[in-house]
Amino acid sequence: MTLFDLRGHGRSDAPAAGYRPDDLAHDLEGLLDHLAIGRAHFMAHSYGGVVSLKLACSRPERVASLVLADTHIAAARSNGHARDWRDCERIQAILDDAGIALDVRDPYFGYKLLTEVARLQQAEAPVSPALRELVAPWLGARGNRTASQWLALMDRTTAAHELTGDDALDVVSLRRLRFPIMALYGDRSQARFTGDELLSVWPHAAFRRVRDAGHFFPTTRPTEVLRLCQRFWDNELGEAAPHRVGEPDARHFRSDRIYESGGHWYCLMRDGAPLGPFPAAETARRELANHLSTRTPATA
Repeated sequence: MTLFDLRGHGRSDAPAAGYRPDDLAHDLEGLLDHLAIGRAHFMAHSYGGVVSLKLACSRPERVASLVLADTHIAAARSNGHARDWRDCERIQAILDDAGIALDVRDPYFGYKLLTEVARLQQAEAPVSPALRELVAPWLGARGNRTASQWLALMDRTTAAHELTGDDALDVVSLRRLRFPIMALYGDRSQARFTGDELLSVWPHAAFRRVRDAGHFFPTTRPTEVLRLCQRFWDNELGEAAPHRVGEPDARHFRSDRIYESGGHWYCLMRDGAPLGPFPAAETARRELANHLSTRTPATA
């Protein structure tokens, strides 16, 4: 497995310019060439998904499969402008309480939020627990170093402009991608607007919702994400029906009836509170089967 840090991230250099998706896709292809990897399986989060899609559109033969995790594309950002999302009001209230003049309906508010919190971090200004929780997965254990690196990227390079520009991904090019694709989107993420748009673009893709998750779920819930990836790579998810009963032309996001939350397992029930908690997935499956077998069918 190879982890690729984009320009200005991790230990990669931060040149003055060159942060457009085309530039970063060129970097990615250069890395594949350097490592003598002709074709690879990709797992890409956030802007990394834009970069992977740019590579895929120009060199599809180099992509064996793609897991897209909470990636927003420009076309969907425009369509989602000024729309409310699940945590919209809650996060807006947190920003207002912190005196941060950002509108969560701004399609690029995520980048701006990181910058505002990074400035507070560098100034050693108070950061409320609620505000810190929003960006904690991004700050990580080295908050000051991460904040400093992000501000250098925003203030000393063209990244701030290029990361919020048009990524030039178009529906026609995306429709041509025929390799296996799984799209993961968090229930509580603004990026879900992109997922909704992509439902009609890739009829062969698996679309999975990540229950009660925000944008950083690959960091906060890695075990769950890796479990979904393994099922995708094993072609288990490809066998699921892509349409709801009674809606033959309407694709939708799927989620498992048995799910993990906080280290415990639950069974989602359509007519009430979930069953659980249970210590393991097998226990939850057994209890769900027992529950369904003992229910009395309704009669007219």
